[in-house]
Amino acid sequence: MLVNRLVPTLGLSAISSVKGLRTFLFFLLSYALLFVVARRQSFRDPTSIFFDAMNAYDPVYSAIRLEQAASFIDAASNAAAPQITRAPRQPHFCLGIATIARKGARYFKDTVVTLLEGLSEEERADIHLILFIAHTDPSQHPAFAEPWLHKLADQVLLYNASEIDINHIRSLETNEAKIAGREKALFDYTYLLKACATVDTPYVIMLEDDLVALDGWYHRTVAALSSAEEQTRETGAANWLYLRLFYTEEFLGWNAEEWLNYLLYSILVVCFVACVLLIFRKLNPYTRSFLPNTIVVILSGVFTPLLIGLFFAAGRVTMLPPSRGVYQMPKFGCCSQAFVFPRSRIPELVELYTSKHIGYVDMLTEEYANARNEIRWAVTPSIVQHVGRKSSKGGDDDDILPPRKVKSKSQLTVAERLWNFGFEMNDAEALRAEHDAAKERAGS
Repeated sequence: MLVNRLVPTLGLSAISSVKGLRTFLFFLLSYALLFVVARRQSFRDPTSIFFDAMNAYDPVYSAIRLEQAASFIDAASNAAAPQITRAPRQPHFCLGIATIARKGARYFKDTVVTLLEGLSEEERADIHLILFIAHTDPSQHPAFAEPWLHKLADQVLLYNASEIDINHIRSLETNEAKIAGREKALFDYTYLLKACATVDTPYVIMLEDDLVALDGWYHRTVAALSSAEEQTRETGAANWLYLRLFYTEEFLGWNAEEWLNYLLYSILVVCFVACVLLIFRKLNPYTRSFLPNTIVVILSGVFTPLLIGLFFAAGRVTMLPPSRGVYQMPKFGCCSQAFVFPRSRIPELVELYTSKHIGYVDMLTEEYANARNEIRWAVTPSIVQHVGRKSSKGGDDDDILPPRKVKSKSQLTVAERLWNFGFEMNDAEALRAEHDAAKERAGS
């Protein structure tokens, strides 16, 4: 009798152990495949443990964009080329770029050319381009003697010695002054803002001089501004402070201050999986042999936490990417590479920067916005890329493209890490087709 009772019990135990082993092996295989997929998909995500600094900083689209712009600058550099004619109408944008000479690096021309290449006559006429040579002696900048500068710009801005203390600015041009503080950079930014304010355009675009703009940046910026204005009205707010055209995903990862929320959500997921399995087993008695308690524990208590861990390991940008379009970015936006300001906000910003006298534009702007609870918009995907390797702030950064090959991003300088990884995934042909379609719509 005892033997007859033990045999079925041992048989069921053996069957359960075999099924448990099969379940375990099936999960291991599935997990391994998911691990490989996550690693391949997340190598450009700086918030992922699979981030591959050796390849993630490759300028895939940026290199193509620079090639597209090469013929444009060749024509503009031709001293015999005719001057570009512009329609006699009030432009929609004042686009300002301040530049200083950097030893061993030439970004400025590439920035200007990628902004202008491919623009229709109507698009170009809608932009008042101010190129600011921020040297007391402009001949110190190599671009000042080149034909393209004066041909492409609507205005080449220089210091007006009758309006400023030129001797003080000259003292800020020393290497010691550059390292000690950020007075000159802030002064130059403010000086250019004031110059754009006199043009009296509805919007002012402020760009740094080491960027690459994607093909079609103009119509995307126009669309983003329209969305920002509409969303601002929907919130009931009177105005907004800026639209950000560039950010780095570096600061969009899992936040340490939210660890408790992540833990609670993870526990809820584990409990949810366990409850689903138990309810399913209760409603379907024939599955009892397939879902013994040991399998339920393994699936909910072991497999589910491992999958949750893989979710976090893959990175926030990969698993929860920012939505395409325009959305508020009150935190983690960096840096001041590309802002669009409403013309109405320029006076208060000029007053802010002038009163602070020394500091970083992005930090001062964020402090001001946080204190006043200002609305700050950002557009995704990023419209420009920061390609500079030699910072105007000083340091021994490398030159423009290609970037250094490093095993870890900790080996990179601050300037090198200012990179939008999604920008390099752009399809050049798709962008050109989108831009052509936008020009056709505007011309119809």
